[in-house]
Amino acid sequence: MVEELVTAGVALASVGAVYFVAAARVIKQYERGVVLRLGRLASEVRGPGFTMIVPGIDRLRKVNMQIVTMPVPAQEGITRDNVTVRVDAVVYFKVVDAADAVVRVEDYRFAVSQMAQTSLRSIIGKSELDDLLSNREKLNQGLELMMDSPAIGWGVTVDRVEIKDVSLPETMKRSMARQAEATRDRRARVINADAELQASKKLAEAAGAMSDQPAALQLRLLQTVVAVAAEKNSTLVLPFPVELLRFLERSGLQAQAQTAAAQAERSVGEKPAGPAAPGSPRPAAGAGAGTDGAPPPELEDLPESEDLP
Repeated sequence: MVEELVTAGVALASVGAVYFVAAARVIKQYERGVVLRLGRLASEVRGPGFTMIVPGIDRLRKVNMQIVTMPVPAQEGITRDNVTVRVDAVVYFKVVDAADAVVRVEDYRFAVSQMAQTSLRSIIGKSELDDLLSNREKLNQGLELMMDSPAIGWGVTVDRVEIKDVSLPETMKRSMARQAEATRDRRARVINADAELQASKKLAEAAGAMSDQPAALQLRLLQTVVAVAAEKNSTLVLPFPVELLRFLERSGLQAQAQTAAAQAERSVGEKPAGPAAPGSPRPAAGAGAGTDGAPPPELEDLPESEDLP
């Protein structure tokens, strides 16, 4: 009798141990437990810690409540200004209602991934290339709103969406590089022209100040010579003073004036004499002939040689 009682007690203890092992569950701090009893959702969601279920009747599903980081595969699309781009992103989301995440959607991770891809393609088609490159904050907010609206019904909330990279065709990259280079070149030329204008104004003011004091120009010349000599150059260029150049210029003008006056006096002295006086002797026939070979007046009335006998 005692042996039967001992055997029964051992058997009950074994069954109890097996039941305890089968019913005992441990839920971690960052998880929540959803119990399905005979296929129906239990009234409450199990919190972290030790919990028990009915083996064979209850089914416990653990749901991670941490923020999930999910990369979105690169999506290729055409922007509103007809440029083909390839964009990838990353989504940060978490489960806020474990029961809805288990009951209302089969696989909430796969659902969020597919929704992120379709939303990304949609935002590419609605945006221009400049917005994708420079106005990403606005596009990130638009993606978050597009994904958060259906995800709330799944017990999931989208915490953040970020566009990671925008890949452009090589031809578009070269075109944008040329455009940026031309813009920088134009800006550099404008800055250089402005600097030249300011420098010309300052030089004009300096020239006006130096014109009042000629000694200032000499001092400036000596400063320039000192600055050139400080560079330890083997050749020293010493410019002529401006006054010396002006003196040489005046001397040249005076020499030209004197030369012109001498030439004028020489030309006046070489002019031919005027007509002879009335009482002066008449020149000989040979000498009196004109320079052009015409006969003197005395021979003009003689007959021709053919009319002589």
